[in-house]
Formats: sequence, structure tokens, C-alpha cells
Amino acid sequence: MRRLPAFPDLRSFLRWCDAAGEMCSIAQPVRLRGEVTAVHRKVLLAGGPVLCFERPLAEDGSVSSIPLIANLFGTRRRVAAGLGIEPADIAQLGEFLAALRSPVPPQGISDALSRWPQMAAALRARVKVLGRGVSQEERMGEPDLSRLPVQTCWPGDAGPLMTWPVVLTRDPGSQASDSGRYNAGIYRAQVLDRDRLILRWLPHRGAAAHHRGWVRKGEPMPVAIALGADPALLLAAALPLPETVSELAFSGVLRGARTSLAPAVSVPMLVPSSAEIVVEGWVHPGETAPEGPFGDHTGYYNSVEPFPVMRVSAITHRRDPLYLSTWTGRPPDEPSIIGEVFNDLALPVIRQQIPEVVDLWLPPAACSYRIAVIAIDKRYPGQARRVMLALWGLLAQFSYTKMIVVVDADIDPRNWDDIAWALATRYDPARDTMLLDRTPMDYLDFASPLEGLAGKIGLDATVKLGSETARAFGEVMRLSPEAEGAAERIVKAEGLA
Repeated sequence: MRRLPAFPDLRSFLRWCDAAGEMCSIAQPVRLRGEVTAVHRKVLLAGGPVLCFERPLAEDGSVSSIPLIANLFGTRRRVAAGLGIEPADIAQLGEFLAALRSPVPPQGISDALSRWPQMAAALRARVKVLGRGVSQEERMGEPDLSRLPVQTCWPGDAGPLMTWPVVLTRDPGSQASDSGRYNAGIYRAQVLDRDRLILRWLPHRGAAAHHRGWVRKGEPMPVAIALGADPALLLAAALPLPETVSELAFSGVLRGARTSLAPAVSVPMLVPSSAEIVVEGWVHPGETAPEGPFGDHTGYYNSVEPFPVMRVSAITHRRDPLYLSTWTGRPPDEPSIIGEVFNDLALPVIRQQIPEVVDLWLPPAACSYRIAVIAIDKRYPGQARRVMLALWGLLAQFSYTKMIVVVDADIDPRNWDDIAWALATRYDPARDTMLLDRTPMDYLDFASPLEGLAGKIGLDATVKLGSETARAFGEVMRLSPEAEGAAERIVKAEGLA
């Protein structure tokens, strides 16, 4: 399955990008406030390379000695490369991951041997604990976040914001060595001062669940943040995995090599041994601060709300660290490009639960998950509505999908013209609309009448069967295969196409 070598760290992946002609260094100073985002955005929109800002310029005029890396996953090809594959293999990887999630018992020795890749992947899911990692080559005498080139992306942002942190937390009933009970998530982190961060995690996320457990115990929660992790860990932390699946273990499957961890230096945690920078600290019960506003993936600034404060106890790093960053905003942005790949990876898992699904598209322009278009193999009345309800309940992320359009298998759900034709000819607003009220919604959706609660709409744009309609449906016009074949020969012979 894996066509590319394992990338044990960010640097090995950057070397691959450089060899592929997808790396560009910018030697001139570029301001961390606004300018890095502006340059990154123009390059991303042009499908450009990974960027290395060699001399990030802070607001006080000082130049950081730590280069800033941006646009790491700015193209579909680089997202696939981070998974160790070519873009053409994304669907196949999705099938493989679905088989890992719900394996079928082998039927005899030959069947078991044919599944060796799955067994090898399971072995790679075990983490490897080292005594010390390269992420701990040096330790700041006093933790000082101002020494990191943390950018302020948008003019209305409240301050510097870490945008690619892999935040590690663990269950309050676990031991530091129990990596299987860790959560690794991408949660934005606002820099408050030299040794304090605000961690923004939403209530349904794994870190928030861990935090509630530590609060119930009345104890501070240990936290570690990996900055500049390897691509497999970055993507595993961003994937909407089931709660029972460890991101640390799953990254080993994606990487093609076991995840290496090392004991943290100031908190009872294991941390990625190959990361560029590790920030360690504690979140104390009840200690919060107003977070934001910050520009978000919706294209709007989010509202200011209290979130937990992390007191930094140590910062370790490589001898010559790199700082990885990005920006979020109205798509296309880096997260929306990653989301396009994740859409295709998730399709086989969705089919396991909803077998009639032929294809599914989450339009990136709709903030990657607010709208879903589903093509199904329709066989009975009411099937489209059943699929809508099943998708809304399948994964936590789909509970934030506010519009679902269901079409037949002859419609390309990734083609707006096809979707518009299906809506115009197979959908009746009075009959084929399903409305739900007061359902979970991302509180960043300012269209919602209530914070965290909103309506949902399902549009059944399928051909109506049986009791769904009182009149016969029209027949779709199609040319005969013979006419199509003749046309292809004639057009080719005349050089018309």
C-alpha cells in the first residue's frame, strides 16, 4: 500500500518535498503579523510549494532565529504524500483502513497470509518508548513562548496563535505510560504571555472529555504540545477517528513505522520523540481566560469565550528547531484541502455502516462539513431519509452537517451541474424536504438561532418510488451505446476533440 518511505519526522518529509521541487525558502524578513498569512494564502491559492520563512519578523522588530514552515499540506498531492501514498491510491487506502477498523476473521491459512499487510499494520500501531528524544536535545532555562515565531494571522486576531499544535492529554484514570489512553488533537492555542497558553477545545472533543475528568478529581491535568510533528501524527491528530482509536497508535499505521515517544521532562506524560519543539505544562481546575477573537474556518471571527489556561512548565526542542504554522479562513485553506482527502478516506468506513452509499462529497467551500451530497443505490421508498438520519448519527463531525442532499447513483455528487439538475427535476420542496429542529451545531455557526443548537435540512433529490409518488416518473433521455461509439470514432477521425 505505502509507496513512499516512512517519514519519521518533519525534516524527512521536507527533504522529500525539496527533492520533488515542492519547497521554497524566503530569505527576506516577513512579518509574523499578517504578512506570513498573506504570502501563504497567495501561494496556496496558486497550488504552490511548502514555504520556509527563514527570518520571521516579530512585532518588536526582532528577527526570530527559528525558521517558520508553512503550506505543508497546501496541495492534495502533499496530503497524500504525508500518508505515504500517491493521490491515485487514496481510495485504496480508505478501503484498507476500513478493513482495519472492522476486520473479518480469516477463512483458512491462505486467507490469513493474504492479510499480512493488515497484520503488519496492527504491529506498527504499537508505540515505541525511548529514554530520550531529539525533541529534548535542548531545554529552555525559563519557558519563554515569545522566543517562538508564533504568527498573528488576521488583523482582528486577539494575539499570536499556534495553529498546528498536536495537543496531548490523557485520561485521569491512566498512567503516563498508558499511551493507548492518550488523545492527540489539533486545538488552537493562544499565547497569553511568556509561560501561559489558552487551549480551545470544544465539548465533544477528546481533550475536553479528559479535562472534565481531571476537574472532577480536583487535580491539575498534565498537557504536552508537539510543534512540528511528523506528517503521519499531524494527519492522525486531525482525522475524526472514533473515540476508541488512539491517534498515537493510528499514526504508526499511516507512517508505516511505529510512533516513538519519550518521557516528558516536567509532566507525567509521553511526548513525540522526533518533534521539533515540545511545550509541557498543567491545566488547573477552574482556571480559564477569554479566548479570541480569531479568524476561523467559517470566514468570520469567532466570539470571545472562556477556555482553559495551560501554565507552561518546560519547553524542549531540537538544537536547530523549525516552527510549523498555518492559517484558517474561508476555504480554500490548508484544512479544507486536508478535508478533501479525508472525505475520500472516510468513504469506505461510511459504506460499512450505510452500504447503499455510492459516493459522498463534502464541498470544501461549505466549510468542509456543513453540507453533504450523497449518491445512493436507491431501492425502496423512504431510503433517502433513512440515509440522512444515519449519516447525521454516524460520526460526531456529521452532527454539524446542516444540509444533506441525497441523489441517485446516476448523478455525480461532486458536480454542481448534476446536483442542480437533480434538484430541479427530482425534488419537490413540499414533499421531499425533511426539517429537524434544535439539533447539535458548531457554535461558530452564526446563522444558528441558538448557540450550539440549530436546525437541519435534508433534500431528497432522488427518483421517487412506490408510495413516494402518485404519478409515474419520467424516463431519463440517453443516447444508444451504438450512437455514442460512432460519434467517438467520427469525432476522433475528424480531429474535433
